[in-house]
Order: sequence, then structure tokens, then C-alpha cells
Amino acid sequence: MLGPSSFPRDVVIMGGAGHVGLPLALALASRGLTVTVYDINEMVVGQLNAAKMPFEEPGAGSILQDVTARGDLVATCDPASVATAETLIVVIGTPVDEHLNPDPRAISAALEPIKLYLRDGQLLVLRSTVYPGVTRMVEAIIAKLGRGIDVTFCPERIAEGRAMQELFTLPQIVAGRSPAGVERASALFGRLTDKIVELSPEEAELAKLFTNTWRYVMFATANQLYMMANDRELDFERIRSAVIEDYPRAANMPGAGLAAGPCLLKDTMQLAAFNNNNFFLGHSAMMVNEGLPLYLVSRLERRYDLSQMTVGILGMAFKAGSDDIRSSLSYKLRRILAFKAARVLCTDPYVTADPDLVPLAVVLQQADLLVVATPHQEYRDLKTAVPVADVWNLMGTGVRV
Repeated sequence: MLGPSSFPRDVVIMGGAGHVGLPLALALASRGLTVTVYDINEMVVGQLNAAKMPFEEPGAGSILQDVTARGDLVATCDPASVATAETLIVVIGTPVDEHLNPDPRAISAALEPIKLYLRDGQLLVLRSTVYPGVTRMVEAIIAKLGRGIDVTFCPERIAEGRAMQELFTLPQIVAGRSPAGVERASALFGRLTDKIVELSPEEAELAKLFTNTWRYVMFATANQLYMMANDRELDFERIRSAVIEDYPRAANMPGAGLAAGPCLLKDTMQLAAFNNNNFFLGHSAMMVNEGLPLYLVSRLERRYDLSQMTVGILGMAFKAGSDDIRSSLSYKLRRILAFKAARVLCTDPYVTADPDLVPLAVVLQQADLLVVATPHQEYRDLKTAVPVADVWNLMGTGVRV
């Protein structure tokens, strides 16, 4: 056990049934801590208590079975569970609104219903990506309550599909105002990884936003270069491959592709708002990445009479090997094609949450044109006689569209 005997559990993770919270819960439980997953989704809570994963994450299923069998991981919808553990880790979504503005009070609003259950001696760890200044806001909330609680910010750093490896290998950023809080959070995450990096809360908040924004801008650069080459009937992938071959200064140049998901655009816009929307590079990256589906369709219109064709979209998840469709640009592509094409058929080997998807065999049988929207490995060796638009170069035949 981590803490004093007055706490029957070690850790409770608020919002712990999601793509960030659940892998962390499993990792901590696998290292001998007793973990409670507190989530408002009753269906998912039931699945977890039955040792069933609610989403795809390689390596997580077997760990879930082990830790639930031992009783080291339990799931509940009861907010009173917050009082049972020495450490409370908050992992909730922090989306931007329809105007791409962040809500700095999303975390404080989520804490409101559990204030009664917070106890002296607890460690509160903010794990969600937050708007800069939110950690200080939470510190003020706790101080107003008059509770002796250490507040820290320890941002998640994992990538979906690699969570059960990266939680144990990546350095963990730990930030807090009090030395005691930093020491406690460092001990907690030291059970997972050997390297702890200490920052101030404000530095850590920006570090997380900088990380996702850097990736988003990098992908936008590749997509803009792709459009330049493609507009001149040149294959960007052939050019990129030549540039990076045995040339370390360009080794990290990514290929083209639909850059989306629940974090990259959102966090770029949070950073823009933090800088009073004076972030031309970030807004330009948004225009490039969000504009790629429309660009692809406009290029296809030049070559084909889409109004007479059935177009098949291969892959609806936002990334390869995932069942996560949050903020996936495949759906934007579908909406555009639904207006342009005679018919649109969509498929994905992982996604089960969309009832409109059809089996791959149906798409291959009925489509006149295919678009690889998500580079699932299942599509790499497809045999088809119809044209394929493959901006990812998954099939190795080039990316010209």
C-alpha cells in the first residue's frame, strides 16, 4: 500500500475508463497497487469488472484479466470512491468548443461533484492536458476547501496503441508547487519508469501543449509539401524517400496523411488561445491538415466523374491499428464524398461503434474507386482492379492523386 491505513485503496482514477486513464490504471495495478477506476459510463464500468477491454489497446487485455482477478483493479460509478484512496488521479477530456476555444474550467467543473469526498492527506494528480493556469486554479480550489491535499500536474505522454509499453519506458514529467507533492508524485510514477523530469506546473502545462503542437505542425508541413508535389504530378513519397535516405538531418520528415485525433488539433488551438490567438503557424497547420480531405476529393474530381461512381473509404479510425474514431478526418472525407459521389461505402476492421460501416468484402465488390483513409495493415496487400488513392503510400505504389 502507498499510504496510511485510513485509505483502503492506493489510487482512484477519475475518468479512468478512457484511452488515457485505463492504461495508467492497468500499469499501476500491475505494479502491485490497488486501483479503483471511477467513471460515469455504467456500461464500460460493467465491462471492466467483467475483465473486458472497452477498446483496442495491445497488451492491455491480459493485464486487465490478471489485476481484476486479484482484486487490484475495480471499477465503479460511485463518486464516494474518491475518498477511499490516498492518490486521486484526474483524467478527463478537455475539449475545445465549436469556436475552437478551450474551457479552462473543465477540470474545476469536474471536481465540483467530488469535493465532499476529498480528504486530508491525499495527493491530487492532474493527468489531463490542461489550459495553462488550470493547475494554479485547482490549487486555489483545494486551498479554499481547507483540505491538506498536495496538488501536482503530471501530463500523460503515451500514444494510443503503444500505451502498455510507453508507460514503462518514457520519462515522466512531474510538476508541483510543494516539495512534498513532487516527492509523492515522483514515488508514484517511479513505480512505472526509471526517469522522472521535474518542472514547475506552468512549464509542464506548456510542455504538454508544445509536444502535441509540434507534431501537428510537423504533419502539416509534410502535407503541404505533398500538395506542392502532387499539384505538379510528382510523387511526394519518392522525393521524401530520397531526402531521408542516410541523411540524419531529415530523418524525422513524416509522410503525408490525415493528421487528426482527439489531441493534436485541440491542443494546438489551446496553445493559440493561450497566446491571444497570435499563433499563425498553428492556425496555418490547422488549415492544411483539416483541408487535406477536401484537397484529395478535388484532385479525384479532376480524374474521375465521381457523380457516377461508388467510392469506398478504407479505414474510419483516426490512426492505424485503432478503433478510436474521435475527430477522425475519415468522417470529414465521407461527408465531402457523400455530396460529390453517387454512393459512398465505408469499412474498418477495428471500429464497431459505427453502424453504417460495411464489411471490406462488400466495399471491394461494389466500389469503383478506393481511398485509403486510415493505413491499417490489413489493407497493405489488397488485390483490387479499381483505382486506389493512397496518400499514405500503404500499398507502396506511390501517393499521387
